[in-house]
Amino acid sequence: MIGRTLGFYFGRRFLGSVVGIFVGCVFLIMLVDFLEMARRVGERDVDTTTLLLLILYRAPFFTEQLLPFAVLFGAIGTFLTLSRRLELVVARAAGISAWQFIGPAALAAVTLGVLSTTVYNPMSAEFKEQANQIEAQIFNRQTGLFSASNSGFWIRQQSVDGQAIIQAGAKADGGRELSGVTVFVFDPKGLLTERIEARSAKLESGAWILSEARVLTPGIGVQTYDRYVVATNLTPNQVQDSLQSETVSFWDLPAAIDAATRIGFGADRYELQYQSLLARPLLLLAMVLIAASVSLRVFRFGGIGQTILGGVAAGFLLYVSTKLAEDLGEAGIVYPVIAAWFPAVVGALMGVLILLHREDG
Repeated sequence: MIGRTLGFYFGRRFLGSVVGIFVGCVFLIMLVDFLEMARRVGERDVDTTTLLLLILYRAPFFTEQLLPFAVLFGAIGTFLTLSRRLELVVARAAGISAWQFIGPAALAAVTLGVLSTTVYNPMSAEFKEQANQIEAQIFNRQTGLFSASNSGFWIRQQSVDGQAIIQAGAKADGGRELSGVTVFVFDPKGLLTERIEARSAKLESGAWILSEARVLTPGIGVQTYDRYVVATNLTPNQVQDSLQSETVSFWDLPAAIDAATRIGFGADRYELQYQSLLARPLLLLAMVLIAASVSLRVFRFGGIGQTILGGVAAGFLLYVSTKLAEDLGEAGIVYPVIAAWFPAVVGALMGVLILLHREDG
């Protein structure tokens, strides 16, 4: 068995490489995001501190998807460095198999996956919610009445006045406050009765309170109101859960799935997100196995460049297949459980088979 000292040494080298790559990518993304956000802000009166705080809050959400690549490149770099320094040759001469010195990196990758799912994901969701609030304040400041983007969040509700569909460009306070709001109100027969555009909407008991609203009614025309009320049967928790939002943390996803199912929304997206987070430790383990299968070649045998390129290509292929499976799961073509777990399972098995072929003949 591999000794504790050697195991900690291999594990520490692997974690150092992964953290270094991840932090470097985080700073690069934050820099690009800062430049892009500064361009979007333009001449608005936004101080640098607020802008930096917005970038800081947005960073965890954008960088969460980097972890598999950081693990892949960190593992490749670690194994190649150990091989170049002949440390792996010495370990093999001491009777330690490839499976044993891969073990510390594999254990570290699984641990990173668990922490990413249970700690980093909830933190990124909370920070993204704070970033949404700051962004809504920035882009609703000194702008026209309907400045929000056409893309955003959608809510379907049923009330005493009939069915209504609400579209919002931005949300705050967990979905209780919306900005850039458009409401389509239908009668019980499904005919459109009102189209309402408002600067903002706030959820109160049994109603949405719209401010600076313009109401278009067929046969009547456009009317303007400083305050307009739209009835609703949704509670604040239901609104937060029904928004097809990426800011739902891992711990809140089971409740979000249940709430989305109860109020008539498809829960496939939440179910897929939940299963993908559960599968993340296995996905990171698959990255380590793929990296090991292409990085344990002794330097003097040559062909290192082609081997590394093959490992990077395999890692990207695994990531692309993961995203493709997620798209199929969101579209309802594939069950969310299969879409989330299949790429990770296939990647891990592929890495194990290649290692078995190369190491055990």
